[in-house]
Amino acid sequence: MPKIFHGNGPWATLDTGIAGPRDASALLDAGFRDGWAILVEDGIIVESDTPDVLRARHPDSETTDLGDSLVTPGLVDPHTHPVFTGTREDEFEMRNQGHDYVAIAKAGGGIRNSARRLRASSEDELVADLRARCDGFLALGTTTIEAKSGYGLSTESELASLRAIRRVDADHPLDLVPTFLGAHEIPDEYREDREGYIALLIDEMLPRVAEENLAEACDVFCEEHVFTVDESRRILGRARALGMKVKLHADEIRPLGGAELAAELGALSADHLVAVSDEGLDRMRESGVVPILLPATSLYLNLASDAPGKKMLDRGLAPALATDFNPGSSPTRSLPLVMTFACLKYGMTAAQALGAATWNAACAIGREGKVGTLADGALADLVVWDLPNLRSLPYRFGESFVSRVLKRGEWCFERAGA
Repeated sequence: MPKIFHGNGPWATLDTGIAGPRDASALLDAGFRDGWAILVEDGIIVESDTPDVLRARHPDSETTDLGDSLVTPGLVDPHTHPVFTGTREDEFEMRNQGHDYVAIAKAGGGIRNSARRLRASSEDELVADLRARCDGFLALGTTTIEAKSGYGLSTESELASLRAIRRVDADHPLDLVPTFLGAHEIPDEYREDREGYIALLIDEMLPRVAEENLAEACDVFCEEHVFTVDESRRILGRARALGMKVKLHADEIRPLGGAELAAELGALSADHLVAVSDEGLDRMRESGVVPILLPATSLYLNLASDAPGKKMLDRGLAPALATDFNPGSSPTRSLPLVMTFACLKYGMTAAQALGAATWNAACAIGREGKVGTLADGALADLVVWDLPNLRSLPYRFGESFVSRVLKRGEWCFERAGA
């Protein structure tokens, strides 16, 4: 039976008619509607109008009143690392005692620490952990995530990670968009044979991933202590030849040229970008690469600087926001918290932060017009917030104001007492 969801409060629909990633000016328009309604069939928004109009056109539809609360599209997190085993609170304390991220990684911590733990886990264990983490995303208003592998660093453990993502995506309300990140670090057994590991990625891992259709995109951690620009180009070139889209962890620590490589390859996104060059920014703008800002990571790593988000907005780029959820450098699933940081650090308005965490985030994972909007033809994913207006969303931080979450036209989360 068709369903009508309607309410008298502010609806930030992100339905503005502007295609493609949206720059600072376009992000100011959150597609506000007051007293709005959507008609949902088979999990898709098929029509939207005022409540009276939709009820008159479809009198036999099931109706749900969302009241006077703020309504937005389900949030979209375009950069997460949700498949891992164990936590790394010891490294958090080490950083707070003066040991930096790169030093910990070179000493065998960081990503390699997580890789040792994940390799000892079964695929079923990975699935159970991932499914529980997905519940947490929904409770915070996120209905779609990009989900990376990258804590296995061997053929079988990377494949197990991607299979776990596929299995959870098949039966959990949260949508998971899979990305292969075997080039996340050089594993212990290849520390003296970088070329051997790159050959393994190119000649074995990527073909196996493609054969099983386990990932839509391939990502590489392009950084001084991990993979060089030339190595990243080789790996991503192979991925493109196998039909995958490409993404990059780029210029997080040093201005290595990762942003320029992302532009050269026509990547979906370049992420982190704390040390990005002005040339890299210009090249990304010209090529339409979405810069993904990860302010929670910069804060959690206690970096001296952050990505130049305001400069990106001023130069006409169209940034997205993400949590970078992972066990080492950003163990948070809260996009609302990230939106607050974006307003504080980059001078974003509430509307710009929401657009970066919905519409632009969807563009950054190849889901433009399908998620991150309440436009006709999109998935019926929405969040009802216990808030009176959009400005309250980044203003009120440190606790959740999610009342209910609708995914594909079905309620998948409701806060106790809401």
